[in-house]
Amino acid sequence: MGPSFRHIVYAIFLLAFAQLYSPLASAQVDLVLVNKSDSRLSLIKAGKVIKEYRIAMGEMPKGHKYQEGDQRTPEGRYLLDYKKADSAFYRAIHISYPNDEDRLRAKALGISPGGQIMIHGQNPRSELTPEEAQQFNWTNGCIALTNKEMDELWQLIEPGTPIEIWP
Repeated sequence: MGPSFRHIVYAIFLLAFAQLYSPLASAQVDLVLVNKSDSRLSLIKAGKVIKEYRIAMGEMPKGHKYQEGDQRTPEGRYLLDYKKADSAFYRAIHISYPNDEDRLRAKALGISPGGQIMIHGQNPRSELTPEEAQQFNWTNGCIALTNKEMDELWQLIEPGTPIEIWP
């Protein structure tokens, strides 16, 4: 004899309850924190880390981004200002680099600060598995996750969410 209707309804209720109260369930994050020296991106909600990811960055991860083409990921506080579903990589969330300070510095140095820094998924042309790719810094200064992780992030980030990128 199979499960009763009551058992099935109860199981569905428990599953829905667990999804509703999971730390990741539809809980928009308050802050994204990137620690470049640890190659980690953390999602913060109400002062608590709810999820962490290993990231890949530009080939020259140490130091703040100063100019276009320097292969660096910027450091400081920015906003995740828009989502781009049709990215050259798998999805992308734009980081508001350069800010006014970055532009002023670049102007004083007579260089272009660059732009189009994003959090994005995998390179569709890579021969590496997602796990292998995350072991290398392969972007031009962006922050890369696996496509599966990017799907999670996509659901938890709203435009306007602050991001802090630490050395």
